[in-house]
Order: sequence, then structure tokens, then C-alpha cells
Amino acid sequence: MKDNQTRIGIITSGGDAPGMNAVIRAVVRSAAHFEMRAYGIHAGFDGLFKNEIDEIHPDDVTGIIHRGGTILRTARCDEMMTEEGQAHAAEICKVMKFETVIVIGGDGSFRGAESLSRHGINVVGIPATIDLDMECTEYTIGFDTAVNTVANAIVRLRDTSSSHDRCSVVEVMGRNAGHLALWCGLASGADEVLIPEHPIDIKEVEEQILNERAKGKNHHLIVVAEGIGGSDKIAKELERALGIESRATILGHLQRGGMPTAIDRMHASVMGFMAVEAAKNKNANKIVIFRNGKHELISLEEAFAAKREYNHKLYQITKILAI
Repeated sequence: MKDNQTRIGIITSGGDAPGMNAVIRAVVRSAAHFEMRAYGIHAGFDGLFKNEIDEIHPDDVTGIIHRGGTILRTARCDEMMTEEGQAHAAEICKVMKFETVIVIGGDGSFRGAESLSRHGINVVGIPATIDLDMECTEYTIGFDTAVNTVANAIVRLRDTSSSHDRCSVVEVMGRNAGHLALWCGLASGADEVLIPEHPIDIKEVEEQILNERAKGKNHHLIVVAEGIGGSDKIAKELERALGIESRATILGHLQRGGMPTAIDRMHASVMGFMAVEAAKNKNANKIVIFRNGKHELISLEEAFAAKREYNHKLYQITKILAI
């Protein structure tokens, strides 16, 4: 392989999401197609500082498209929160002769990418987070897999909940956004969904459950976003107020794992290719997004300025179908 070929770095940062490996595969093989050299940066930005970097060849990514997690591993990095650390990271990229660094992750990862761009490093971002909490895109890699994982877990909880005439309070991820909770609630037939975008008083939930009991319903499902939190407290309050056995289940990090769905793998493959194509065309400091039914490139500035409205219609449908 020629040493004068264009080099690109690949980094997965922040929380892992199913489909990240499919992105890595797409980036590495697209780079080979365009006669570029791909380098994997291990353990996020922390690995960049520790020089945990090695070249990745097309054969190295065989058989990873269906694997969850990320073969490059990921980690949080406090050093990237400082101006000094950001400048140091950019210097390492320059020493490695990276023409472009492709950053795969969520909003925090893209803040890191933006800091590299301010120090002269070309970057392209690919959105990957199970929370779907990025304003600039209608889809993030890992979201579909997480929805299916949670929905399948809720099906199992429903079996035992109905056997004991219980109320199940299920907490899912989503610190600042309730997209995962809302989708899972709708897909699972939840009685109520508690999310940051639509605050609800616990008294309203209690009244709803009492009304449903009066109509003969013997078990109930409440889906709570992590940003609301307190699912155990909510369950105890419902049991105290209503005299109905209530149990909280926090699904935790199992939501991040598992084989990515075909939808996630498709988006990952297309976005990975487009990121490398952008690097080849020197179309720097962009983010690959999915909007209005198609994949496209937007600038970092546009991405950070974007605002996406909360879809109140989905919540309304959830409530109507719960009757």
C-alpha cells in the first residue's frame, strides 16, 4: 500500500449504539475503494491521547456488520472538555497525517469533532445514539434496534404483569429526550408515557389507572424516560395511592446491546459510505444526516443550530389507543 495515500481516522465516541460496527465496516471498505488508508482510533478520544491507533484493512471488518457494540471500543474523555486538550488532540491528528477524522457518536461526540475542526482538522460526523436526541437529523443509528429491544422486553413484562394484576413501570434510556420512551410506549400499548417533553402529574396517572380498572382492565403499563427518572418512586406511589401491586423495572444498558436491525445496518452502511465520499471530495466539517426521507450532508454550523419539534401527535395516538 502506497504511503502517500490519503489517511482518514475513525473514532467511536460516547455511549455505544448498535450499528456502529456496520459504520466502521462501511468506512473502511469505502476508503479502500477510493484508495485511502483507514486508521481506527480505539477507546474514543481517550485512545487518541494514548496513541491507541492502528490501520484497519477491509479484511479486518469481515463479519462485523451484524455485531452490536463497537470493535474500536468507546469511552468518555474529560481532556476533550478543555481547550488545551482539544488543541493537543488536533496536534496528534496532524502528526498522524489524517486528512479527515470521521466521528461516530452523539451530540457530545460532535462537540469534540467541532473542536477538532476549530484547530484545523477536517471532520465528518455520523449520528449514532439510541436516544435519537440530535436535533439535526430525523434518524440516528442504533435507535431502531433499541426500540425493538425494549419492546421485546416489555412483552415479557406484560406476561407476568397480567398474571399478577400488576402495574408495571418501565424506565428506558433518554436523559434529555423522550423519543425512545414514546416509540416504545406506542409500540407496546402503554397506558401512559412519561417524558421530559410532556410533563404529567402523577395524580393524572392514578386517575387514568382507576378509570381503566373500573372498565375491567387488570394490568397496566407505564413507560418512563430516564430524564424523568424515579421509576421506583413512581411505582411505590401508585401502589400506595391505588392499592394496586406495582413494580418498577429499569432496563438499563441492555438497551444498548444486541444485533443491530436491518434498518440500522442500512443507515449505517449508507452514512459510512457518504462520510468517506465527503472526505474524498474534501467536503469537510460536515455531518451525515437523514431528513425528509433521504441522506444528506449538512455543515457543523447548521447541525448545531437545528431545532426539531417534539412530535405531540405520537403522544396523542398513544393515549387514544390506550383507552
